[in-house]
Amino acid sequence: MTDLLERFITLWVVIDPIGTIPVFIAVTAAMTAPQRRSTALLATLVSIGVLLFFLVGGQILIEALGISLLSFQVAGGIVLFLFALTMIFGEPKSESDMHAADADAGRAEQPSPAIFPLAVPSLASPGAMLAIVLLTDNTTQPVLDQALTAAVMVVVLAVAYIFMLLADPIIRLIGNSGAAIISRVMGMILASVAANAVLSAVVEIAMTGSL
Repeated sequence: MTDLLERFITLWVVIDPIGTIPVFIAVTAAMTAPQRRSTALLATLVSIGVLLFFLVGGQILIEALGISLLSFQVAGGIVLFLFALTMIFGEPKSESDMHAADADAGRAEQPSPAIFPLAVPSLASPGAMLAIVLLTDNTTQPVLDQALTAAVMVVVLAVAYIFMLLADPIIRLIGNSGAAIISRVMGMILASVAANAVLSAVVEIAMTGSL
């Protein structure tokens, strides 16, 4: 149960369902209620597909490139730590994602808002892609544990879907400032998880004497 809770917290932090609410409200403001529901569902399904791809094939790709998982764990931990710093010190996730969408506003063809910025990079963020690979190490995690991680990931994304459906009352309750505060608290938790990943990999390298 402790291990499952740790996975849930890690995935909750990197996926950040609460931080997605302002993004969802911004990109669906002109939509009807049925359109908002279909957009939320599509964004959730796309993000599940992207993260499942990294869960199944991420480590295979790493091994094909000749990179050890411990090296990837150190690099991934560092990237997750830097990602956590952007959550703590940078502009809120909603603002950065909406600015990225505004930068593409002049293009003739734009992807559906369910795909960008909702699915990627809001839900299936780079941090989430790295975290899912680290949590499903084929050398230490049996298939059952990897399936449990996938289930936890789907649960977190299902919660994100529910939050998007309830976006209007939630944002009225906590406000943009409340969402920003929660995002920064999640950043602190993620920084701790990232530091633990790096330290555990370094300790294992030191004990085994090899990568």
